[in-house]
Amino acid sequence: MAAAEPKPPAGAAAARRLARGCWSAFWDYETPKVIVVKNRQLGVVYRVVQLLILLYFVWYVFIVQKSYQDRETGPESSVITKVKGITSSEHKVWDVEEYVKPPEGGSVFSIITRIEVTPSQTQGTCPESVRVTNATCDDDEDCVAGQLDMLGNGVRTGRCVPYYHGAFKTCEVSGWCPVEDGASVSQFLGKMAPNFTILIKNSIHYPKFRFSKGNIENRKDSYLKHCTFDEVSHLYCPIFRLGFIVERAGENFTELALKGGVIGVIINWDCDLDLSASNCNPKYSFRRLDPKHVPASSGYNFRFAKYYKINGSTTRTLIKAYGIRIDVIVHGQAGKFSLIPTIINLATALTSIGVGSFLCDWILLTFMNKNKVYSHKKFDKMVDIPDQGAGPGPWASEPSQQDSALTDPRGLAQL
Repeated sequence: MAAAEPKPPAGAAAARRLARGCWSAFWDYETPKVIVVKNRQLGVVYRVVQLLILLYFVWYVFIVQKSYQDRETGPESSVITKVKGITSSEHKVWDVEEYVKPPEGGSVFSIITRIEVTPSQTQGTCPESVRVTNATCDDDEDCVAGQLDMLGNGVRTGRCVPYYHGAFKTCEVSGWCPVEDGASVSQFLGKMAPNFTILIKNSIHYPKFRFSKGNIENRKDSYLKHCTFDEVSHLYCPIFRLGFIVERAGENFTELALKGGVIGVIINWDCDLDLSASNCNPKYSFRRLDPKHVPASSGYNFRFAKYYKINGSTTRTLIKAYGIRIDVIVHGQAGKFSLIPTIINLATALTSIGVGSFLCDWILLTFMNKNKVYSHKKFDKMVDIPDQGAGPGPWASEPSQQDSALTDPRGLAQL
């Protein structure tokens, strides 16, 4: 008697059936089925959703965002600046060549408003600053000869000497003497600084649209010699008073001049190139860029020195300068009608209107009393029946247990 063949595992058979079902379903075709549901509340929801979607695309997407345009951000830009004015301190009169750093007239420059001067520094030995860590001492044993502190003013000699003023002592260093805080003199230059004028010449170019424009009016007369900036009457006269810039940034000029700070002059070129070039105008805004409420990082200062010789020995004047740094920042975007983004956004709008149908279908299938009736009418499966000469035809619906319950023609009308 022949041995019975082993039966395949039940799991393998189920997996094959599942695979055959998926493969068969892959080749099915699905088409929407239109059903009219006579329900006032559902109809109101459907039309309201459609209206909201339509308003969103018409008002926000096309009118506000102008999504029918091709856009370019970040224009190519050049900035040239020039400062004019004089001021005075307790000891001298200052002109532009002395208080503007650097003098080249770029997009970032500083206007000095206060200085601390340490005159006549020479190479020698002197007491270290008390601001340096571990600089104070009682005797020579507290000072290590040859020690170099990166935050100090020189190399320690190993001696403990009296300070410039007071009864305490600090370690002696070899370097530029006297050190800064030992003999510095403060001078305030901000007396006339609010009246300094700053010319900011700016030109921009959008290469994608081959569009260029500048912020100075094209006039042959001496217009720029007699005007100052005004948003209404002199938009294309980019000559600003320093006091005006600081005031528009919301700062107190005296406080800013004493401690220093960074002010940003932001020029925005937002251009709709579907309109004429006269509608593409610069918009100016001003704000402080350094964090004034953080004492450790607020303010602005820098140091520089002037060198000269006295009796053959090199001498310098060290200057710690506090000032107002101006950063001119240019940005913007340009847009022009283009067929491609218009078609894309129109297609998106038409597709999104279908969200109303999806929402109403979900309400019908989930919350309505006649949800089973609607489900039966909405989802219908057609099977291929071979032609045997008679019958309903090559296609027929699969029988359903609910057919007898749906013979009433008022079924859907009662949903």
